Amino acid sequence: MLLARVVGTVVATVKDESLKGIKLMVVQVLNEDGTPRGRPEVAADAVGDCGPGDHVFLATRKEAAFPLGDLVPVDLSIAGFVDKVTVPG
Repeated sequence: MLLARVVGTVVATVKDESLKGIKLMVVQVLNEDGTPRGRPEVAADAVGDCGPGDHVFLATRKEAAFPLGDLVPVDLSIAGFVDKVTVPG
């Protein structure tokens, strides 16, 4: 699982049939201290209610398709919202 912030949306006029009705969002993966890590990426919105500015957690690899169905061609999906982050130390 990765912590991220939604920074934008993707508009795709043509996409795989299994992705019809699933929003695609641009997300910025974050470090533990909230600073950006790497470049923004596109994630499928398995929650269905995300928007720019939301803090979310991401499922990666094979597990990314689980919330959307077994035959969905994604390797990064938004699995839920983050309300609070606490880092011990």
